[in-house]
Amino acid sequence: MEAVRERVRIEEVVGAHVALRPAGVGSLKGLCPFHDERSPSFHVRPQVGRYHCFGCGEGGDVIAFVQAVDGLGFADAVEYLASRVGIQVRYEDGGPTRPGEEPGRRRRLLDAHRVAEEFYREQLVSPQAAAARAFLSERGFDRSAADTFGVGFAPQGWDGLLRHLRGRGFTEAELTASGLVSQGQRGIYDRFRGRLVWPIREVTGETVGFGARRLFDEDNGPKYLNTPETPLYRKSHVLYGIDLAKREIAKAKQVVVVEGYTDVMAMHLSGVPTAVATCGTAFGSDHSRIVRRLVGDAGGAGGVQLAGGSSVGGEIVFTFDGDAAGQKAALRAFGEDQAFSAQTFVAVEPSGMDPCELRQARGPDAVRALVSSRQPLFAFVIRSTLAAHDLTTAEGRVGALRAAAPVVAGIRDSALRPEYERLLAGWLGMDDVAGVRRAVADAARRGPRPGARPGPERDARRPVAGDAAPAPVPVARMTAPDRRDPVAQVERTALEVVLQHPTLVPADFDALAPDACTAPAYRAVHEAVRAAGGVAAAHEHVARGGEAAWVGAVLEEAAEPVRALLTEMSVAPLPEDRPDSLPGYVRGVVMRLVDIGYTRQIADVRGRLQRLDAAVDAGEQRALLGELIELEARRRTLRETA
Repeated sequence: MEAVRERVRIEEVVGAHVALRPAGVGSLKGLCPFHDERSPSFHVRPQVGRYHCFGCGEGGDVIAFVQAVDGLGFADAVEYLASRVGIQVRYEDGGPTRPGEEPGRRRRLLDAHRVAEEFYREQLVSPQAAAARAFLSERGFDRSAADTFGVGFAPQGWDGLLRHLRGRGFTEAELTASGLVSQGQRGIYDRFRGRLVWPIREVTGETVGFGARRLFDEDNGPKYLNTPETPLYRKSHVLYGIDLAKREIAKAKQVVVVEGYTDVMAMHLSGVPTAVATCGTAFGSDHSRIVRRLVGDAGGAGGVQLAGGSSVGGEIVFTFDGDAAGQKAALRAFGEDQAFSAQTFVAVEPSGMDPCELRQARGPDAVRALVSSRQPLFAFVIRSTLAAHDLTTAEGRVGALRAAAPVVAGIRDSALRPEYERLLAGWLGMDDVAGVRRAVADAARRGPRPGARPGPERDARRPVAGDAAPAPVPVARMTAPDRRDPVAQVERTALEVVLQHPTLVPADFDALAPDACTAPAYRAVHEAVRAAGGVAAAHEHVARGGEAAWVGAVLEEAAEPVRALLTEMSVAPLPEDRPDSLPGYVRGVVMRLVDIGYTRQIADVRGRLQRLDAAVDAGEQRALLGELIELEARRRTLRETA
């Protein structure tokens, strides 16, 4: 892991996502990829291997950046970065890769998919791909759109791709494991033939499978055919379009879930770049895990918005048809919903058109309006349940209450449930909110909510297999003091130069008392610096691994709430950006802190002297006078040499 941090250049990784420009000595800045801004507040300091946004607070090392921008877990981010610099990741059991994987096998399978994607894309312009091009054109997709989404064509022959991959050196075992070919009685042959093909990519952008649409009448296969389960491709773990949507999802804190490849294309081309689709399966807990990493956990669990306006946290917006199948899909999503920490909505097209058809019939504005018309998922499920009853009769209202009460009972957010009890009473036209509340309580005692999967009783403290990963417990952050406090500002700046330019810091810094920093946040940073060995140890760390090694050592000693602040300070731009003036600036900043420390100590000694009784405490008085004279001499010497 440390080898990855040392070998990977953070400015190159970040630079692939952010246009960086110089911002002083050893510092770069650009527009933050994690929130919308007009003026750049996102800073990278390559020599310390850290980044920080002074607008939204995101920060960390290169691994944290890849996790945040690509929505990867820690191990996946390390593997991805290691592959960039040729480092072989080894796991604790001694194996060279993840348990159960052969060394280099994953890379070979990814390479096979990359070559296959290139082959399919080249075939799209061939004469025999006329039907594929017509399919795209009829749905409003031009050549540029096909290129953007990597759409290609699998020729009708049995071994076009097979021969191409063999010619590139791939073995039969590799091709079989990749899922690009199928096994028959006479050997292997192309899995996709005579079909329009979409590459299915991981969040990192690497292709791991394909989805293919039937084009010709003589094709007796299913309308859509996907890659089978392989070491790379698991349909419950992939979302089509996530590679293109990930940055916009992270910025907008919204993901729109549609049902097909062309729907994703239509959404993106209509100005909804947060759209993704599942690949031949329902949206499940593993998908929610991917989405949650990108959207974040800003909202409350299962929280939704009862009125119009933007949400507080992130949004999951499902698009369903307005028919019975769409309502069934919404109920299924309701069963998954409370695994999300984002707010969950439904956008319904009443006429039954999917986003691709809607774009063709009414244009991009209608597609955007569909998303804007979203409504809370809970409200949609409840009102869909009520729609099956005649609310003009007493019997119909009672039946509707009995049908809807279990839905409301299934809302696990105890603060939200009473709101929907009141709403349900209003939708039913009942004045007796207490009666609705009793019906909901009875439904809660009778059994699980609609849409819930059968299974053992769940304990919130012990997630069962298949559940979405529990949301991480938020870590308290150490709050920095007001920068208008001049003393606190001196403390902060001195610590910033110690973190960023430790080899320029005078040895006087290590002589500072443990309480030299009065602001609690800066005292905590100072404690971490002292625990890491101070400036003396910093020279050794820098000699071995540069400033990044030094900052890493301090971070290891810091308490968890302090680390975000420490990262911020290690990246913060300094007022002095002239290389020839930097040594003098660093010395001056540190000496101001030392001077303040002497002044504070002198005031403390004088106060103790004033409280002494000279007749009783003559010995202590002489000792304090000697200490006072020594401190004043040190301060005077410091000021004369400054």
